[in-house]
Amino acid sequence: MERTQCLLLDEEAVRQLSDHQRAEFIFSWLSHLKKTLPTTDRVAIRQNQRHLVEQLSAVLIGSPGPPTRWLLAHCLALLLRLGDPLPASLLVERCNDIIRSKDDSPSGLPTRLAAVACLGSLYQQLGRMLIASFKDTFSNLMKAMKNAESQGRYEIMLCLEKILCGLGVGAISCHRDVYKAARTCLTDRSMAVRCAAAKCLLELQREAVFLWTSELDNVASLCFRAFEGSSSSVRVSVSELLGTLLAAAVEPPPQRLAAPRQGGRGRTSLEEVMDLLLGGFLRGGAGFLRASGDMLKGTSSVSKDIRMGVTQACVVFVSSLGASWLESNFSSFLSLLMELASHGKATQTASDAVVTRHCVSFILRSTLGSLLGEKAQTNAAKQLCVYVAAHKRTIGLLDSVVSVLLHPAYSARLAAAWCLRCIAMAMPSQCSLLLDRCTERLVALKSSPEAVSGYAAAVTALVAAVQQCPLGIPSTKGKVVLGLAEDLLRSAAQNSRISLQRTQAGWMLISSLITLGPAVVELHLPRLLLLCRCVFPASLREQDMELRRGDYFTWQVTLEGRAGALCAMKNLLLHCRNLVTDDIISRLLTPLACSVALLTKLPVLLRSYGSSIRTWSVLYRLRVYELLVMLPPHSYHESFGLVMNQLVSDLSGQDNLNQPCSELTLLPPLCHHDDLPPIGHALRDPAHHYIEEQLHASSVGGASLDNDPFSLCNPGDEAPASLPPPIALTAAAVQLFGTLFPHIISAQKVKILEQFVETVNQVKGQRQQTVQTHVCAALCSLLKGLGPQLQAGVRGPLGPEDVRPPALSLLSGALESSSPLLRCLAAEGLARLVQVVNDPGFTVSVSLLCFDRLKTARDAASRSGLALALGALYRYVGGISSPQHLSTCVGVLFTLSQDSTSPEVQTWSLHSLSLVVDLSGGLYRVHAEPSFTLVLRLLLSTPPTHPEVHLSLGRCLHALTTCLGPDLQGDSAAVIRSSVLLGSAVMQGSPDCLVQSRAVSCLQQLHMFCPPHVDLSGLVPALCTHLSSSYLSLRGAVVACLRQLVQREALEVSQLAVTVVKELNRRDNTQLDVTIKEVGLEGALFTLLDQESDPGLRRDIQETLVHMMTSSATTGKLGHWLKLCKDVLSASTDCRTPMEASQEDEEEADPGRDDDSSVFRARSDGGGPFTALRWATRRFAMECVCRIIAQCESADPAHFDMTLAQERRLHESTDFLVLHLGDLVRMAFMAATDHSDQLRLAGLQTLLVVIRRFSDVPEPEFPGHVILEQYQANVGAALRPAFSADAPPDVTSKACQVCSAWIASGVVSDIRDLRRVHQLLASSLVKVQSGRDGSVQLYNEAAATMETLSVLKAWAEAPELLGGRIEMVYIVAIQSSRQKQSSDRPSELSASPVTNNGSGVESGGAGLLKLVQSDLSTLSCLWLSALQDYALLTLPPEYAPQLPAAGGSFYTAETVNQSRGHYASSWAPILHATALWLHSTGFVMTDDTPVNLSRPATPTSMGHTSSVGGAKSPEDINTERLHLILGISVEFLCSPRSGDQMENITSCLRALQALLDVPWPRARIGHDQALSVELLGVLHRLMVTREAESVQLAVLDLLRQIVTAAQEHVREKRHSAEVDDGAAEKETLPEFGEGRDTGGLIPGRSLVFAALELCLCVLVRKLPQLSPKLAGTSPTGPGGSVWTLSDSDCRLVSSALCVLSELPSVCSPEGSVSILPTVLYLLLGVLRELVHQPMVTGSGGGTGGGASLVVQSALQALKTVLTSPMSQQEKSRGAWNLLLRSALNTLLTLWDAGDPGVAVDQVSLLTALTIFLLSTGPDVCTINPLHTLSLQRFTACMDAKDPVVVSRCFQLLATVFQAPPPVSVPYIQSLGPPLVRFLQRVEGRRPQSPDELTGVLDGIRAMEVLVQAADESQRPQLITVLLPLLISFLLDENALGSAPAASRSLHEAALKDLMRLGPQHSAVFRSLVSSSPHLKSRLEAAVKGNQESLNAKSGPAHPSSRQGAAKVSPSITLKTNFL
Repeated sequence: MERTQCLLLDEEAVRQLSDHQRAEFIFSWLSHLKKTLPTTDRVAIRQNQRHLVEQLSAVLIGSPGPPTRWLLAHCLALLLRLGDPLPASLLVERCNDIIRSKDDSPSGLPTRLAAVACLGSLYQQLGRMLIASFKDTFSNLMKAMKNAESQGRYEIMLCLEKILCGLGVGAISCHRDVYKAARTCLTDRSMAVRCAAAKCLLELQREAVFLWTSELDNVASLCFRAFEGSSSSVRVSVSELLGTLLAAAVEPPPQRLAAPRQGGRGRTSLEEVMDLLLGGFLRGGAGFLRASGDMLKGTSSVSKDIRMGVTQACVVFVSSLGASWLESNFSSFLSLLMELASHGKATQTASDAVVTRHCVSFILRSTLGSLLGEKAQTNAAKQLCVYVAAHKRTIGLLDSVVSVLLHPAYSARLAAAWCLRCIAMAMPSQCSLLLDRCTERLVALKSSPEAVSGYAAAVTALVAAVQQCPLGIPSTKGKVVLGLAEDLLRSAAQNSRISLQRTQAGWMLISSLITLGPAVVELHLPRLLLLCRCVFPASLREQDMELRRGDYFTWQVTLEGRAGALCAMKNLLLHCRNLVTDDIISRLLTPLACSVALLTKLPVLLRSYGSSIRTWSVLYRLRVYELLVMLPPHSYHESFGLVMNQLVSDLSGQDNLNQPCSELTLLPPLCHHDDLPPIGHALRDPAHHYIEEQLHASSVGGASLDNDPFSLCNPGDEAPASLPPPIALTAAAVQLFGTLFPHIISAQKVKILEQFVETVNQVKGQRQQTVQTHVCAALCSLLKGLGPQLQAGVRGPLGPEDVRPPALSLLSGALESSSPLLRCLAAEGLARLVQVVNDPGFTVSVSLLCFDRLKTARDAASRSGLALALGALYRYVGGISSPQHLSTCVGVLFTLSQDSTSPEVQTWSLHSLSLVVDLSGGLYRVHAEPSFTLVLRLLLSTPPTHPEVHLSLGRCLHALTTCLGPDLQGDSAAVIRSSVLLGSAVMQGSPDCLVQSRAVSCLQQLHMFCPPHVDLSGLVPALCTHLSSSYLSLRGAVVACLRQLVQREALEVSQLAVTVVKELNRRDNTQLDVTIKEVGLEGALFTLLDQESDPGLRRDIQETLVHMMTSSATTGKLGHWLKLCKDVLSASTDCRTPMEASQEDEEEADPGRDDDSSVFRARSDGGGPFTALRWATRRFAMECVCRIIAQCESADPAHFDMTLAQERRLHESTDFLVLHLGDLVRMAFMAATDHSDQLRLAGLQTLLVVIRRFSDVPEPEFPGHVILEQYQANVGAALRPAFSADAPPDVTSKACQVCSAWIASGVVSDIRDLRRVHQLLASSLVKVQSGRDGSVQLYNEAAATMETLSVLKAWAEAPELLGGRIEMVYIVAIQSSRQKQSSDRPSELSASPVTNNGSGVESGGAGLLKLVQSDLSTLSCLWLSALQDYALLTLPPEYAPQLPAAGGSFYTAETVNQSRGHYASSWAPILHATALWLHSTGFVMTDDTPVNLSRPATPTSMGHTSSVGGAKSPEDINTERLHLILGISVEFLCSPRSGDQMENITSCLRALQALLDVPWPRARIGHDQALSVELLGVLHRLMVTREAESVQLAVLDLLRQIVTAAQEHVREKRHSAEVDDGAAEKETLPEFGEGRDTGGLIPGRSLVFAALELCLCVLVRKLPQLSPKLAGTSPTGPGGSVWTLSDSDCRLVSSALCVLSELPSVCSPEGSVSILPTVLYLLLGVLRELVHQPMVTGSGGGTGGGASLVVQSALQALKTVLTSPMSQQEKSRGAWNLLLRSALNTLLTLWDAGDPGVAVDQVSLLTALTIFLLSTGPDVCTINPLHTLSLQRFTACMDAKDPVVVSRCFQLLATVFQAPPPVSVPYIQSLGPPLVRFLQRVEGRRPQSPDELTGVLDGIRAMEVLVQAADESQRPQLITVLLPLLISFLLDENALGSAPAASRSLHEAALKDLMRLGPQHSAVFRSLVSSSPHLKSRLEAAVKGNQESLNAKSGPAHPSSRQGAAKVSPSITLKTNFL
């Protein structure tokens, strides 16, 4: 019941509302009713139908507005269709009565219009149910039309359209009458009525066959008349009608094939249809006769409106027939189209010719470009060339185009040149070849004017195309072009017949050459400057003398030459700005002065020679202005007066007022972009704009390439359309005026502006508007340029106050112009003027001026301009800040916006109101509510015939929504939110697409601030419907809104789109809707992306797809996205790719080959949802695949784990990427083998990503293998085309990267597969060796450099991180071979696990090493050459003269700058590989290595004898190689930039490591101490600036190698001195090592000091407690110690300690004494941190984790230092002993932690103490009190409670007992008794744990060592002590069985020791046993118990076990049977 009640209107609430609130309430109710009725139960509808009909009828007679009446009509018809349809007849009759009524009151018209709308909807919804009343209704409508105004005619046409739609064939009786009525309306004065009539006829043609049969000619004539004077929307509607009718005539619809023909006319031929269009194009709609012969002669020109309409109709005609028809009939269609283009009447004037060419070009672009796929377009291009060839007798595509270069028409020659440029941009490989061809023909035919003009234009276009070709052309082509230009200019005067052509051609070539950029121009700059100077006279005097000689032809050539030189100078400033220094400008000052001076002489020449030189005069002035704009004004300040006088004359002179003025080209760039939409400018689609702009072309013609052949040099890929010279001159004068005016004196400024005012006041009419346009444009250009100066702090840039009044007068006068564009410009100018003056008082005065004028203004134009000025005035001064001024503005604009008598005033006042809202910000919120009320009231009441008012209302609504912003979220803003939604709903129902796009923008803005309040279920359907709109603005708004929606609700939007499209009526389906049904909204967006050409819209579509993919690709729709990308990639018109075709041809020719025989083929799927997608769309699909892979990397790990993915798929429905690996490889293969180079690059990049991510994923079904192994053949096949001879360098470069990644990934295990990939790399290596001389060079030398370095890098590196290391092809080969050799040893074989890098890879690695070895000699030469080039290119700028004049090995002098980037990205892996090669050779020269490094064997010199430098010794060569690698590495490591890749740093370090592993370079570095110190300085810096573990470890390893090199050097020098001087004189030998005799170490020169710094850096950074200043701070946390360091930090500390311990051996004795305190302090400091453990770590019995490594390293380092040879030297022994005693004292004090929370690691301390005792000797250790303290430490450890400490103490004690007697004897004497006492205590307290047992056993061992250390005479006494102790450990047979495990183990150990010691000391043993019966009995009981225990164990066992036991038991018996 509640749902039923909500259908009814709350009448009580309505009565309480005001009029405007009532209208809003009713519209909201109707909207709700429209949405609710379809979902309401029909029974409930019928119960409330009567009441609802009454309420709707009341609304009907209540004068509803246009939106309300349309909604009312729909709801009324829907109610009757869903409910009881019987009352429909009564309702129809009531509507007819209303229409018949003669009510002329203001409410009568809206009611009649509502009745008409209701009739239309009723018939549309109920159809034939109302057939009985149709005739009466139709006659009533026809009568009403006779007296109806425009709104009535509009509504009746719409009504008839709906009636025809609903009745179908039921209305056939009235088809003729409808046709007659619509025919009248089709030429109505109202544009809206014309559009409605066209739509009515379009609906009529569905059933009325006569429209496209017997009446076709008449309808065509009618459409031609409708085009005349039409608007853009009318042309679109009528052309759709005409095109549809023509298409039906040629190909009748299937349902009408069998229908009877009215008039007996059969199918219309294509020729007849084209004759109709041709007649309309040539003669318009007047006196139309069907053309079958010659056209009637006439002088009247056809309206451009008609020609535009006919053109669009032709496009609709072909589009309706479809792509298949076009492909089949293209030849005939082209022939007829060319007949139109060549018809004399279509090209009567230059302007007509330009329009015709644009129209024909538009037809071909719109049909061929939009309907056909790439393959079909190629065929169409061939047919175009066939057509050309038929007229020019040529064969082939290029021949056909080139032949047109000799065409008599200049425009045809220029078009052919541009066509060649397009070919070169599409196929960069052809650019160089075409250039050669054209230059050769130009040289051969330079005596022909047409040839010179045509071929020069072609060369110009081809050279300029290089801007769009990244690979460029050979640099030698620039020299050829310049030489050709010089030749043409020199020979211009030789033949007057072609002087003009040669002069123009020469300067065109020079201008194009300059577009190649600074790298090329810099080489030729002196010659270019000389050419420019030679054209002008040497002085002004010579120029004056020129005026007295020559004729008009001489001046034509002169002006042409000088204009060309000026254009070349302009291009120089445009493309090579950094080359134009002050010196260059000074050299051009004289030509510049002469060119400006000639401007004043041109009037004299014009009077002398008349119009014969007028064209050249205009062109010359244009070039001068263009150049002066780009030059700094101070460079021609002396000519300011001359230039400014000429500008004033051009802008306002009487002679120029009659010149054509094209404001549409001059003003829009100067207007604000927000002010242009109300004019309708810049809202058309770019394609339509291409021809629509011709409507506004002036009498001198529209924009065209013919106007300026030099525009062939312009950048961009769109055909240049230069303005006619007079218009371009005005535009240039405007721009130059704005640049020059601020630099002239103030008095002249005022005078010029006053002269402008006077000129405007003197002229009237069109001349006044012309001068106003020129002057205001110049003034606005000036003010726009002064804005940045004001922001930069320049005071008063405009000048004195006297300048303001004339400027204000000019702009305020233009505000009242009849031209909307001029008014916009004036409003923008006023805003800029207020900004520049920057005076609040002036701003207020301007506002008051506008208010005052509005009071008196009566005409619409004045009020519109002044209203716009009010809104725009505060645009650049920070907005409106005064509430009073805001209230005044709002009041005025509110009043103006309600002036319904003038839609123009309403439009501009509402637009101005939206600007005020934007500029006032939060200040406007007090006016928000009345503004919403105003906007809604106007939206509900404004007629649909004024869409511009609705557009401004939409902008107001958008501005108000933005103004309130987040305030819309609260409950208090519910009313305002409903207002926004209501206004958007009104605009959504508008028939104008621009208004609909504004509605979408408003909803998007509302969704931004309060998403929950926007109903997506209603918004998304509307968006999906508009996706297929033909209006760019609407599609753009829809996609922008979708992009915002999918960022939050991607899944919901996607689901709603599919759901809504499934519910659409079949008739409403478009191709885009079908795509949504099949592949969702994502697929529709891909289709739209393929169709769009607008860059902004394409970018929005791509971002929308990326957002949707990011939201859903890893959350359940992974398979959907991958399938979508696969379908997009497969949607090519080709059945197979060109690469496949060539592969299949090769395989057919060689059936025996086995290469990649199993690879799949990239054939397009026949039933896919996409057809004929272009390469750019497919490339984006590949980028999406890479994005998906990257997104999966940060998601679930199962995406890259096949086992885990398969397991999880069994329990959940989640999809994983690894399960689609086959599709990924297939897509990469399809893209990599495509014909598009860009797509091939994307495919190779995807393949690279797949290899990187899946190379280590194991194959669960085949253990030991990886999942990628099954795709080896596919990868090889994808790579092979990239290594073909014709592959572009960038493709080959990317393929090399993939190759190296594939080899290094470890996937390839079989030698045959390795050989395949190796062959590809080998072929590229051959190509590198052949070099520049090997084949025809197609690209720039920098491209060859890129390819060469990529190949060398691929051989050196596989740029991926595998297993934590950078793998290289060469490294992989060597490492795999080493693994193979080591795996042959059984011990390692058994220990190595089986992985995917197992035996197969190893064998493959050995094979790879064999393969690589064959190319290694060549590679090494090339690597060295590349490194030498890189070293030269990285020299500082001051060493630039040292660079080779001819370039390097792989670069040329012309491409130095371009090549630097390629070297920078390749040098690091090449450096590493070279170092590895040198490491493998050991720096031993072989026969095949290069012998001259100064000019190494290169691709250009390999195999030739070098004449540079002569022969060098191997030592010199090795030295140069070493310095090359060291120099590059050190230069890079000295200051690595933050942006450098870590791989480059790692490569440098590893290269240095590889070098220092070889003896020869290690010896060189050890010999050169300065070099070693420099290296250490670099490493120190690197250690401080880089935190990566791998880098820091490598730095320390290098430090160790450098120290080792220094050690070897010192050792060698000492040995040499000993050998030379003899052993007898050793004491007199000089001291070697650092420190010499003094012991001093000089910072900056000392290697030891540098090494100490580096070690200290590491230790202090990791252990700040080592430094007194840093104690207590730590990077690892407060109070950090070694126990809180990570494992990597521990490794760093260990490495530093290792190096530290080696430093004394590098010093002299005195030097060692200098560094020993530091070394010992650091070692003991680290040891202190190690032994003082936090209590949480455990007891002090040992270490664990990463710290254990540091402990071992510290102890080893301590031992190394203590055993240093320097400690035994005569000169240093005493000092060492003193220092070591101090160190020992420090060590002994470490037992006292001083902190109860810290435990002491006694084991480590005792070990260090033992090292001291064993390594230093008695001079250090036996000195008291050190000796006493040492004994105390041992004694304390022996009594420790921790058994681990006790055990370790006894072990160390045993070591001490074995020391030499001076050390051991004191310790034996002191520690022997405590040891015996300890062992004696064991009998009473036997060990209970394994640790205690170990301690006892170690004590026994120590006792045994003590016995062995004693003299022979004293050993028996000690044995008598030891043996009782051992016997005391024994257990009898009773205790043995129940004893603990530790006690039993002690028993067994003691028994074994007794068995061992008894025989050794038998006499003592017998004596002891015999004298001690209790010992004997205990021993026998122990032996007996042990025997029984063994028998008990072997008893129940197998007999064989018993036998084994029997064999074992006698051994004990025998051993004990010695008594």
